[in-house]
Amino acid sequence: MHKAAALRPSPAWTIRAINRVIDALSKQSDAQLVALALQGNRDAYGELVRRHQTSAYNTARRIVGDSQDALDVTQDAFVRAYDALASFDRARPFAPWLHTIVTNLALNFAQRKRPTQALDIELNAPDANANPETRALASEQQARVRQALLQLPPAWRAVVELRHFQELSYEEISAALNLPVSDVKSHLFRARQKLKALFQESE
Repeated sequence: MHKAAALRPSPAWTIRAINRVIDALSKQSDAQLVALALQGNRDAYGELVRRHQTSAYNTARRIVGDSQDALDVTQDAFVRAYDALASFDRARPFAPWLHTIVTNLALNFAQRKRPTQALDIELNAPDANANPETRALASEQQARVRQALLQLPPAWRAVVELRHFQELSYEEISAALNLPVSDVKSHLFRARQKLKALFQESE
């Protein structure tokens, strides 16, 4: 047997090795994955992407409306986050930092491309363990929320996203969107009033 052929790993061995790496990374915290990524471990950042891509995509979709546009924004956000990873404070959670990047990119996109289109799929899938009636009601409520959010100005959508979906404080939203706290509160108040009116109209 040729020496090079003898040293070449079999596909099965390679797959097992890859699976061991993936399994090991899946047990790491976000902060540990960030540290590994900063050391040049691209698989570690890949695990961060895998872990947060669905929630990041849903954030983008709530703001831009269209699913393909949301996918483009999400991909851009992960590239931007990777480039800025050295500036991330590992003492803080990774997800809110990532979502502020997603929100800003989605907001900029939505402001350039108006009007937004209706969302074509659910924001979050209903609980698979719920009974059919409960799942139907959940889907109907999600559809109402989708349509109502898309009738808000993009800046209001962004504030609602960060406050109610990402649970950021007024100060954190202010820093994320580069807005005075007073503007954040004003946008949020007006957005809530508008959403309340829209829900009343649809009843």
